[in-house]
Amino acid sequence: MIDDSDTAAVAAQLGRKPRGLRAVAHRCPCGLPDVVETAPRLPDGTPFPTLFYLTCPRAAAAIGTLEASGLMREMTARLTTDPSLADKYTAAHQDYLDRRGAAARDEGVEPLPPGTQSAGGMPERVKCLHALVGHELAVPGTNPFGREALDALPEWWRGGPCVDTPEESP
Repeated sequence: MIDDSDTAAVAAQLGRKPRGLRAVAHRCPCGLPDVVETAPRLPDGTPFPTLFYLTCPRAAAAIGTLEASGLMREMTARLTTDPSLADKYTAAHQDYLDRRGAAARDEGVEPLPPGTQSAGGMPERVKCLHALVGHELAVPGTNPFGREALDALPEWWRGGPCVDTPEESP
């Protein structure tokens, strides 16, 4: 369950009302949510395969810089040359699917069909570092490329909260 103040913070981060929120999956060192867990289906039944959604705009911007650097191509190439890394990435993919299936059961909704993508291009390629970082923040030690990306990021929280929340506003 997510409380009203966290929902308001996420709405401010996204610039819109969030959909399908289940919980705060990780908090930024500044104290605000930076990753939320979402339901596998939106309230109208639409499939929503992104279980862990990165909400912090500062973290997202920093990750966007990493993506623009070509890092994802390098990571994807390593999957073909490093069997141990490929195995860990496949395990991260399975973890994501298992957690998403559990979330569907918890929500009492139809699980997403087999073959629905997990996130970030798993397990064959690296497509979205935002999703992989969200997974790693929510479940530390699970996603090897999420961890690598996190280790390459600046400390986005150093400037304080990314948004003003209602109780912080004057």
